[in-house]
Amino acid sequence: MKTSDFDYSLPPELIAQTPIEPRDHSRLMVVNRADGSIQHRRFFEIVDYLRAGDVLVFNESRVIPARLSGRRADTGGNTEILLLRRLDINLWEALVKRSKRLKVGIKIEITGASSVVTAEVIGEERGGIKVLRFSDESQLFEMGEIPLPPYIHTSLINAERYQTVYARVAGSVAAPTAGLHFTPELLERIEGKGVRCLFVSLHIGLDTFSPVREEDPTQHTIHREYGVVSQSVADDLSQAKRDCRRVIAVGTTTVRILEQLAHDSDPERLREFGGWVDLFILPGHQFRMVDALITNFHLPRSTLLMLVTAFAGKELISKAYQEAAAQKYRFYSFGDAMLIL
Repeated sequence: MKTSDFDYSLPPELIAQTPIEPRDHSRLMVVNRADGSIQHRRFFEIVDYLRAGDVLVFNESRVIPARLSGRRADTGGNTEILLLRRLDINLWEALVKRSKRLKVGIKIEITGASSVVTAEVIGEERGGIKVLRFSDESQLFEMGEIPLPPYIHTSLINAERYQTVYARVAGSVAAPTAGLHFTPELLERIEGKGVRCLFVSLHIGLDTFSPVREEDPTQHTIHREYGVVSQSVADDLSQAKRDCRRVIAVGTTTVRILEQLAHDSDPERLREFGGWVDLFILPGHQFRMVDALITNFHLPRSTLLMLVTAFAGKELISKAYQEAAAQKYRFYSFGDAMLIL
């Protein structure tokens, strides 16, 4: 297995720059692992593929205004901070533009409407990540902007379109994009069919932005992300596994926390979870929780593409992606969706 096995070419015009309106009118590719078939539908028709007793699991993490503009206190030069992960009160891991020049002790000033917050570089980690201590983190979200992925070049008029309609727990620096297709009305239709909707949280971090650079993907270190599963959700999931009912994950982040949960305990007797998720799912992974997956189309050489390949197989995913490109599907965060059965 090589990282180049997960590479592919995509015409730039297929990278979605704006979201579809309404949300649930994006296209939906339905991929069947049992017979290798592919169907082309609209996302609101996903109800046709769900049945009473299914459990649909969503990531309710909310994207924070993690992009901050500032100036170096020593030189006055402009810089930009992307918050990645909160370590403690006023303490964050972050990416900083032109970070090689930022040594420990250098301070960055972020100016808001009526105050200034200072960020001091107090450490450095792998991949150029800086550890910053802020003078007052309580003001950061008022000063920041929602960070869009680097391949989106069109300004977003309504920042809520980069949030799921059920986003509740602040903490991600990128949206769990498979969930962007759901509307409140569609969720009502799904529940009306007898499908159980459950919510977990996994705060999405750096790996969403980072391709795997090692040619041997097993040498890639995946960044930890913080997740929470309540005991009531764990109990519902355990009951579903005992009853042999389908557990359908909405998004790759949901897959990761569910599989981490099953890795740590018996799938039929799950325990609540609150902690770091560092599970890197590659082909060969034995899925213990997830029976079907709703996902978007992912970047080449990404950990997300590796995960869906592990779930559906290299041949079928390659076929699906080739078909998606030929049929002019829209790719990545604001793009179309795939249901893998």
